[in-house]
Amino acid sequence: MNTHHDSGSTYRQGIADALADGWRFASLHATTEDGGRVVRTLLSSTGGDLRIESANAAPDSVPTIVDLCPAAGWDEREAHDLYGVDFDGHEPLRPLVDHDVTLEQFATPVRGHDAYQVAVGPIHAGVIESGHFRFHVVGELILHVDTRLFYKHRGLERAAEGLALEDALGVVARSCSGCWASNAVAYAHACEEALGLPAPPELARARTILLELERVWNTLNDISAICAGVGLAAGTSRFAALVDDARRLNQRLTGHRFLAGSVAVGGNALDLDGSAIRDARKTLARIRSESSRAWKALLFNGSFMDRMPDIGIVDAATASTLGAVGTAARAAGLAEDLRTTSPRLAYDGFAVAVLRRQTGDVQARLEQRALELLPCLDILDRLLDGSIRPVTSVRAGQGASIGVGRVESPRGATTCVVERDGDRVSRVRLRTGSYANWPAVAHAAAGNLLPDFPLINKSFELCYACVDR
Repeated sequence: MNTHHDSGSTYRQGIADALADGWRFASLHATTEDGGRVVRTLLSSTGGDLRIESANAAPDSVPTIVDLCPAAGWDEREAHDLYGVDFDGHEPLRPLVDHDVTLEQFATPVRGHDAYQVAVGPIHAGVIESGHFRFHVVGELILHVDTRLFYKHRGLERAAEGLALEDALGVVARSCSGCWASNAVAYAHACEEALGLPAPPELARARTILLELERVWNTLNDISAICAGVGLAAGTSRFAALVDDARRLNQRLTGHRFLAGSVAVGGNALDLDGSAIRDARKTLARIRSESSRAWKALLFNGSFMDRMPDIGIVDAATASTLGAVGTAARAAGLAEDLRTTSPRLAYDGFAVAVLRRQTGDVQARLEQRALELLPCLDILDRLLDGSIRPVTSVRAGQGASIGVGRVESPRGATTCVVERDGDRVSRVRLRTGSYANWPAVAHAAAGNLLPDFPLINKSFELCYACVDR
């Protein structure tokens, strides 16, 4: 449902009423329409229904909704930087993408006895994307963290405008290699919804396999990263080896370690015969066995496990307020996973994995990943039951001018909104799980010691590239 409001006040009230009825914020973006600027806010229900509340930015502003849903903070700041839309009541409306600003314009003023700042990045010692973290501390206690990303913002959404729907997939999916399949499927779903194309069972099966292959190697990589955050080299290396096994399987199945090129709008080009299926099942069975042994070794390493509890806490209430998604939200006790409401994918009977200890700390985020790995492998075992052949979707409806695709990426809900002009993109907005979760990282760091931050950061293991799209 797309509701267009002629005034900002009715737009804000419409969102307030929806939130009161249990809808949740999913995305916000600005676009141009009939020579003016329009703001669109996407809301979702627990059952997977979606609604869009739109408003004209007349003359250049609409009322803010950050007081209603703080998760919209980054979205409004980005819309201001890229489209010049002001959000009345969002004060201060700090720049997000625009880096031609002073320190005072992006950093939070912190004053007090013995308070000082520690600046980290944007250039890092390792091979890592650019990100700046400004810690306000007393001694080693973190009072507040200002994160500054978007250093390599590539303008991919603008680059996609004017391209044919099928051609723009390669631009949008390029936002991040680690989330390539998730981004590509979300975009393809948005286009197919706009075009009135259904998802045949074989297409749903092929895409679900790709998404779970991506989730397996990412989950293993995240556990390896947490081991690195503690300094446990044996755990880091053991899980990193399994990551390489999973990526090499991707290479054999799709021709690319990160699954690039394996998703298309309106169909599936994946072609796997019986031999490829048997190889995949054999490799995944070995990953299951070896990852279980590696996990048991971590559980029985007392010094490792003692480093995890009560660090970087994001509780359920905070996770909900900040709009956290994925394992970060589930580890805090929010049993939300888009795989339970994905009609275009083959997740029949999927149930959210729930921890006994839902404390939202580093230990919970680590254990949530380990808990979710086996269901991923179970899904792949169920779906890799025969050869996969190319399939094309046949139009079955009139379509619409706007389509929305949402998938559960390794880092949480990834949402793509596509606005089309015929068979071409007029606007695309990609909001990934990493984009949603970065504000939670800063919150998780406050109240901890400065040496804890690398471990806290790795327990989220978010993408910089998904932000720098």
